[in-house]
Amino acid sequence: MPKTARVYVTLKRGVLDPQGSAVARSLHALGYDEVADVRLGKFIEVALREGAAPADEKARLEEMCRKLLANTVIEDFRIEL
Repeated sequence: MPKTARVYVTLKRGVLDPQGSAVARSLHALGYDEVADVRLGKFIEVALREGAAPADEKARLEEMCRKLLANTVIEDFRIEL
């Protein structure tokens, strides 16, 4: 059974999130006044083949994020194995 890695990609704090702002406004319009802010991102599941060492898996996933899955200029990423 393959191991599943979870990758969370979010905009960096200083980057404007117009999509998140639109969702926050919509939630306020629906009466959810307790919402202070909304930031949207991506959730990616990666199924990994068995056999790689855990340290190698993490390093390879970080490489995948830097090269393709996240735009590291404006986005941060977090990996869960």
